[in-house]
Amino acid sequence: MNGKFVTFEGCEGSGKSTQLRLLSEYLKERGTDFILTREPGGGEISEEIRKIILNGKYTDMFDECEALLYAAARIQHLKEIIIPALNAGKLVICDRYVDSSLAYQGYARGLGAEFIKSINSYALQKYSPDVTVFLDIPPSAAFERKHGADEDDRMEQQGISFHEKVYAGYRALVAEYPRICAVDCGGTKFQTAENIKKLLISKGVID
Repeated sequence: MNGKFVTFEGCEGSGKSTQLRLLSEYLKERGTDFILTREPGGGEISEEIRKIILNGKYTDMFDECEALLYAAARIQHLKEIIIPALNAGKLVICDRYVDSSLAYQGYARGLGAEFIKSINSYALQKYSPDVTVFLDIPPSAAFERKHGADEDDRMEQQGISFHEKVYAGYRALVAEYPRICAVDCGGTKFQTAENIKKLLISKGVID
């Protein structure tokens, strides 16, 4: 594996889409060979699984089913998109990865970290990110900034108490894994983007 693997994490409304766009623009200006992908999704099969997971009508989905669907989409995504890009020496930037499953299903759903790690063992053991950027903003502030939850997104409709548990899960992961770096999102989007660039430069994944 010659390429570098960077993942972005954060609660709903944390600004990941904006920051990924700004980082992509910066990398294109510098001529960096990179791909931007997302989870769940990234390829045709994984995108179909994404539609099932996020469909607002599936309110009776069991937590274990949800976690396994994420894991299934992830292994397809890895083998179809991420691994070939890394082997080709590209920088891979992924919107969410295993840490999302640990925070959402492991911590907030109460399934436990060990269950999540076991069903994602291939990803964790072979393809752990070089750096994970955690956009650090509490759910209440994030939802206020995005003017509420998306009515068509099953995960966003889980309620503020659920998302507070997700945030607590992320904070626990930051304390446990040195590769996860919290970036304060209290400033403007451009200030946050600059902080992310400085972080990734200091970690040697971009220049």
